[in-house]
Amino acid sequence: MNVSEAILQRQSTRAFKNQNIDKQTIQNIINTAKRAPSGVNMQPWQVAVVQGKTKTELSNKMITAFRTKQTEKMDYNYYPLEWNSPFKERRVETGQQLYQALDIKREEKEKRLAQWEANYRAFDAPIMLLFFIDDSLETGSYMDYGMFLQNIMLLAEEQGLATCPQGALGEFPSIIKSELGIAENNILLGGMALGYADKNHPVNQYRTSRVELEEFCNFYE
Repeated sequence: MNVSEAILQRQSTRAFKNQNIDKQTIQNIINTAKRAPSGVNMQPWQVAVVQGKTKTELSNKMITAFRTKQTEKMDYNYYPLEWNSPFKERRVETGQQLYQALDIKREEKEKRLAQWEANYRAFDAPIMLLFFIDDSLETGSYMDYGMFLQNIMLLAEEQGLATCPQGALGEFPSIIKSELGIAENNILLGGMALGYADKNHPVNQYRTSRVELEEFCNFYE
């Protein structure tokens, strides 16, 4: 598999097989991903690999907090405070595709909530990756971190694995830091589900759209 194939094949997977991943494979992926560039080689990434009993307990605590409306303030704003065009329309389209794939109607609120809860289980993938960054770092390091995350996703594709980057896993920073013993000066950026895709599940059958090149790229000669 070449890089282009990995990019085109990658998708945000939301249903996984009940199949474990060899620890060495996970280590190899992250160890290679660390070759991502970063300003003055700061290497701002800190990763927690969560699985097994710890993952189950952590997921259950987040789901309980979600169900009882014990909302937390994220360590940073992932999404805009006000949605404007064209981003609002893209967000709506993506949500519609998801619920159509699952045959969940707009009025079926309980089913929608249950689907959202799946975020906190990392969609039942065997591995939940959580990503932290020191709170002294600035926007440039967030850009660096994105390249590191992309490396992980493409390397996972190379290994026959699937991923789903998840901002939702940043919604309960105090719960996660407390459970894992993470220092408060670390910002929880979010997480990623990692596992073997259930390719037959309806939620994995749709693909989100991408705008045409001419809509976002200009050439100056």
